Amino acid sequence: MAELRILPPAAKYLKKLKDKKLKKLFQDTIDQICANPETGEEKRGDLAGIRCCDIYYNKTNYELAYTIEYIQREDNGEVELVIVIMAGTRENFYDQLKAYI
Repeated sequence: MAELRILPPAAKYLKKLKDKKLKKLFQDTIDQICANPETGEEKRGDLAGIRCCDIYYNKTNYELAYTIEYIQREDNGEVELVIVIMAGTRENFYDQLKAYI
């Protein structure tokens, strides 16, 4: 299981969510990514190296962007690190992601 870090844009969005079912869907997706980091679709072009997962809820498409890094630890070798970059609705998501990066 990979380690998890959530960057401020994603943490801010997830903290503001009021709908408990939607919050649970995001949490389940993050758990699934930690179990298998190759889950999301890898982006190309400007967003190369970033993976995204689609979440459909209440006729709305949400996105979760993350990247995978491998860090070397002295005690237990190489560890996978999942960094959640951004979460939000699909509308203008990729423009906001490009601006953040």
